[in-house]
Amino acid sequence: MALFDAPLSLLGAAADQVCRRLHPNPIRTFIIDRNINYSNICVSGCRFCAFFRPPGHPEGYLLTRDQILGKVEEAVALGATQILMQGGLHPELRLSWFEDTFRAVKARWSVTIHSLSAPEVVHLARLSGLTIGETLRRLHEAGLDSLPGGGAEILCDEVRARLSPAKCTTHEWLAVMREVHGLGMRATATMMFGHIETPAQRLQHLLRVRELQDETGVFTAFIPWTFQPANTALGGEPAPAHEYLRTLAISRLVLDNLPNLQASWVTQGAKIGQLALAFGANDLGSTMIEENVVRAAGVEFRMCTDELAHLIRRAGFTPARRDTQYRTLEVLSERESR
Repeated sequence: MALFDAPLSLLGAAADQVCRRLHPNPIRTFIIDRNINYSNICVSGCRFCAFFRPPGHPEGYLLTRDQILGKVEEAVALGATQILMQGGLHPELRLSWFEDTFRAVKARWSVTIHSLSAPEVVHLARLSGLTIGETLRRLHEAGLDSLPGGGAEILCDEVRARLSPAKCTTHEWLAVMREVHGLGMRATATMMFGHIETPAQRLQHLLRVRELQDETGVFTAFIPWTFQPANTALGGEPAPAHEYLRTLAISRLVLDNLPNLQASWVTQGAKIGQLALAFGANDLGSTMIEENVVRAAGVEFRMCTDELAHLIRRAGFTPARRDTQYRTLEVLSERESR
């Protein structure tokens, strides 16, 4: 808790030291992927979300399978190695819809399916009358490779009851990740902060992620990002950049048992994303060929491969393209990234 009052420059230096111990090679990474939001129809009604629409709303949508496959095809043509599919808690989509969709993708491309948040998995299990383990096993057999860490928000039920009461509990989110580990899959963990939570509750979130990582080793990366209030029922003001950098650095210090820390340039912009590489982050995330959830809250930052490589290089590191498991696919020379 004392770290929340520590001088920011010293905190950043300490986080950078941990990062360099874990990643002594001067390579900093990113991935080419596409975030496909298959639907915005959702029964959760989270107060922090500007993206969802309730069932029957005129702006609600559900992509067809051909539309999804078309988006995957475009992404693969642009060099994507990962597809991140997420949507709302749709009241009518059953498990078979996702199984058929994943199989259709895998039948055409060898792209990694890094998709569905823990709340979506819990929701599908309830709709299908299956256990979380059975639901994940069927999804995995259909082509699901790994799970993104969305839907964690703050892993404290006191916060979740006020922020997203219809979404899965802290225990359920953690249970999904234990089952992911049991199937030999990997996942990421996230934290959305800067809304109604206290610093103590942020720390509680970090410690719960740390404890599960000690137990399972399931997480490849942690991604903290700030709540974007525009167009949401919760409203308020976005957390300032210095608060983001402070929480990022604390995350690196607390989660030294977790290999990778990802900067959220999508919410912070390019310059703060670059600065995050001096505050414990070793990865700049994705080129984000497509992103709709944060954009619905009025924030839209875009960067291509060349721009990400330039930011990494200007920060004093060597840029490299990675896969979902954070394995280096290609180290980019200055000539290649122009």
